[in-house]
Amino acid sequence: MSAALDRLMEQDRALYKLCDPVRVLEPLDWPASVEAEFFAALDRGDPRLPQVTVTPADHGATRAALAELMASLDQGHPAGAFLYRTAESQRLAAEMMEALGTPSFTARSRQLYGAPADLIHPGGPSQRDAAEHLLARTEGFSTLHPVEDLPAEGVAERLRALFEPDFHDPPLAVVLDAELAAKASASSTRVRLRADAKFSEAAVMQLYHHEAMVHAATRRNGKDQPFLRCLGLSTPRTTCAQEGLATLAELITDCCDVARLRRLALRVRAIDAALSGADFLEIYRLFESAGQTREESFNSAQRVFRGGDVRGGGVVLTKDVVYIKGLNLVSNFMRRAIALGRPELPSLLFAGRMTPGDALLLAPLVEEGLVRPPVLAPSWVKNQACLVAYLVWSAFLDQVQLDAVSLEDLAEA
Repeated sequence: MSAALDRLMEQDRALYKLCDPVRVLEPLDWPASVEAEFFAALDRGDPRLPQVTVTPADHGATRAALAELMASLDQGHPAGAFLYRTAESQRLAAEMMEALGTPSFTARSRQLYGAPADLIHPGGPSQRDAAEHLLARTEGFSTLHPVEDLPAEGVAERLRALFEPDFHDPPLAVVLDAELAAKASASSTRVRLRADAKFSEAAVMQLYHHEAMVHAATRRNGKDQPFLRCLGLSTPRTTCAQEGLATLAELITDCCDVARLRRLALRVRAIDAALSGADFLEIYRLFESAGQTREESFNSAQRVFRGGDVRGGGVVLTKDVVYIKGLNLVSNFMRRAIALGRPELPSLLFAGRMTPGDALLLAPLVEEGLVRPPVLAPSWVKNQACLVAYLVWSAFLDQVQLDAVSLEDLAEA
């Protein structure tokens, strides 16, 4: 390996260590007691805003070290450009976590994750428009909710059996957690389930295809890269592509039911309302009026106000816009790649945590042996022939003007 590549590898390892102290989502979790207190007040007929304390972090030393590293990177090399983008993302994330509860928190969140008003592509509809389209087209099916009757303990056993063939050394653990606010949470080493939660059959498979075969798999593939270990980092800049991949996986594997799709679109509507000043109670009622249970409504509203201000005023976390945004991004990237004769690009997204732009940037390094193709990947990605067929047909359907076609026309064809 040349001296220049040795230097890039050293910088990669240094950046990997620097990124570790900057945690985004874990410090924003609310204790389970906040939900209990909220519902106790609600049941008394005295609804109150949740009592949540936010403690800004101090990442001054990390930000300074990141700036120094960024200044030393050779952005003329694909690996150097990738490392620079990653370092910049972590610098913004550090600033965001230092600004908890303030308008600067939301400003950095919008830089990292986007906002409902962002356009899908230049001249195209906004993320808000996409979400409202999905909600309008599924309104007649809003009462279709999957039956949630599977207890967490049994779900944990099923997931362990599903994970075992692909995840070993170490295995992907499944643990029950009585204090978990959400129904489920996942990392590259474990999946946590709230001990008292009930799950639907679709939700079990969502955990497998979304959390394990996308999030956990891409992180493990990245951490095991021999040259660029930073491909294993969970940085905010890759969140959009990650959630887009994971949501696409749910659709392709038939486990994304209409309630799930509406839930993702409602998050965009809620973020839009919160950015306009709505407080926690207003956002809670937004979800509840859309048909979510009160537990779901609390959890959905909590996601919007993590790190923000439950009193309103537009201080919110915009992260949940990335599901609809990412689904558009990844689907269009894959379809365009196939149209241009680049069938290797969709699978490259699984070689680590990366954006579509990173895939284009790093593709030459695969040929040089500096970036390893994914070891762990879902079957729908491994089966390239079927994936290409799906993407080609999907791209063709985009050309059909559905509003100009009546059912009668189709019946007479």
